[in-house]
Amino acid sequence: MKRILFVDDESKILDGIRRMLHSDRTRWDMQFAVGGEAALKACEAGSFDVVISDMRMPGMDGAALLSEIRDRFPASARIILSGQSDPEAASRAIPVAHRFLAKPCNAIELQSTIDRVCALQEVLGRPELRQVVGAVGELPSLSGTYISLTKAVSDESSTIENVAHIVERDIAMSAKILQLVNSAFFGLAQKVTNLRAAVSYLGMDTIRNLVLVADTFKAFVPDRRIHPGVMEGMAEHAQRVAVIAAELPVAKNLRDATIIAALLHDVGKLILASRLPEQFCAVQQFADEKHCDFFEAEEQVLGTSHAEIGAYLLGLWGIPHLAVEAIAHHHHPTRIPYSGWDSAVAVYVADLLDGCVNAPSFRDSDKETLATLGLLTEVEGLRQSMLPKAVLESPQ
Repeated sequence: MKRILFVDDESKILDGIRRMLHSDRTRWDMQFAVGGEAALKACEAGSFDVVISDMRMPGMDGAALLSEIRDRFPASARIILSGQSDPEAASRAIPVAHRFLAKPCNAIELQSTIDRVCALQEVLGRPELRQVVGAVGELPSLSGTYISLTKAVSDESSTIENVAHIVERDIAMSAKILQLVNSAFFGLAQKVTNLRAAVSYLGMDTIRNLVLVADTFKAFVPDRRIHPGVMEGMAEHAQRVAVIAAELPVAKNLRDATIIAALLHDVGKLILASRLPEQFCAVQQFADEKHCDFFEAEEQVLGTSHAEIGAYLLGLWGIPHLAVEAIAHHHHPTRIPYSGWDSAVAVYVADLLDGCVNAPSFRDSDKETLATLGLLTEVEGLRQSMLPKAVLESPQ
């Protein structure tokens, strides 16, 4: 039974949550703490799968509490529940909270959010995954360029010039950004020839995401047994999936996480190809012999897939939780609560559409998944209308 801790400085608010979630008492062990200090004592007495805290509390507010929990109880998922729109408070909460919920929050949204974070915990905590990741050895860290960019983007006083100066230190990254901004991917009417103009047009968040993707592909050098074309194919596929995902009707507040997830959804394959080449080759051979998808072969040979492996690494890197969730579930979107065109569904559909460019129809298993999601007719229409345009306009 999952253990959930709710924290607020008003006992009446906690009583309201208790009543609202009364029907969940048989599947969750729910505890309620008045204030941050009481919450920490509860965590010390027994671990919690999820901690949900109000943001504005006297003494120790939600951001400070979740920061403590992140450092002392890192296995707990952390959610901020707040009715305040304080930019300063929000900036402090971003590094320590996995999810943000508006207050008041209805029962369905709260239940769905808790179910989703618990599902991700279960996927990333499976012994099969830990065994594979344990065999990988030391995982690479993000470069100084990405870390510096993240700090700059988070700093309200940072300027376009600051960001351009950071990128200029990495010649390869500078060239890649100029190549991408001038490609059909962005559809500009005239060529952009300097980084400041590129940053100004694309925006600092987009630049940071591009650097993240470039960092990821640079971090993994394939074993000599893996043909270089495999890695090149992964990078091109990632870009096409991102193009398609950007065309899907995802909510505006989910768009950034969706694009990050689309660009990085196959990072687990990079880990296998560079750190476990024998297993990678064994999976490829199994897929060829059984005429199945690569992820299906992984599940048979390894007991897990690149989706979960990649999500595990990106979670360690501190990539946004929504993106990690979408990557972890992008082959099995129905194993988490379905909520329309969310990031996980969008990445699954975009990946599926790119893989069906030359196929006469979807596989039966994908038809079943799409039907469960209520999207079979809509995605079949997208396959006929949107896919050719997206593929043709993807960056080369």
